[in-house]
Amino acid sequence: MSLKDMVLTAIKDTGTKIEFTVLMAFIEVESGGKGFDDNTGKILIQFEPHWFKKRVPYGPSGAWSVNKVDRQAKEWEAFNSAFAINPDAAMESTSIGLPQIMGAHWKRLGFESVGKMWDYFKKSETHQIKALINFIESDPRLLKALVEKDWHKVAVIYNGSGYALLALKYGREPYNLSMKKAFEKWESLAK
Repeated sequence: MSLKDMVLTAIKDTGTKIEFTVLMAFIEVESGGKGFDDNTGKILIQFEPHWFKKRVPYGPSGAWSVNKVDRQAKEWEAFNSAFAINPDAAMESTSIGLPQIMGAHWKRLGFESVGKMWDYFKKSETHQIKALINFIESDPRLLKALVEKDWHKVAVIYNGSGYALLALKYGREPYNLSMKKAFEKWESLAK
């Protein structure tokens, strides 16, 4: 199933009022449109050591504590190291799947546990898109910013107020500009 079909299915199943083009732009910028690694089939993750340290402040160091790369093999190595220390804290400290939602948001998304959230995300990218819709709709500010196509506000809410400085530091396009361009692209494709 194509990403477009998955998004249309998720929109239909959830009954969301979020526009297709807005959701496609958000997904494209946030995740590149994939929820699973092409090589391994594993769910895509980004382990966040600073969040794990907040949850397990006196845990032993290990591969988890030196993770500063965005390669899946290294992310999984760091995650597995943390998981061996505290499984729930490791899952809560990791952004997962297509929307890269942190496991710490399991309650907000209505799951019984962080493990149940991970299990749901592992089922399919369509499930991940439905969770993204739920995540957006559970934050009135984010929903409003997306409906109004206020890309700066979307960037601040989803990635923090320092998003532009971070983009500058890493030589990347600022998130708000990426969102605007992606939306314009999907808007023109939808015509």
